[in-house]
Amino acid sequence: MELSKPRQGLTRDLQGIASDLKWSAVELMRIAERLSSAGNEPDAQAIYRMITIFQSDEARLQSHATEIARALT
Repeated sequence: MELSKPRQGLTRDLQGIASDLKWSAVELMRIAERLSSAGNEPDAQAIYRMITIFQSDEARLQSHATEIARALT
């Protein structure tokens, strides 16, 4: 059975947001590394914590998108 248009859109949106979180985590990692190299370890550590949250949220969104896609297949 094919996914309905609203479910396809929701799945696509969730996957897109997850991808944005992944890309943001990559960029934040670069910033955190520069901060750490410059001796600003407290701010680098704060960004590392944000990265962990982003990665966790990305995985959750991907999981939800997969569940929605499987719901009608």
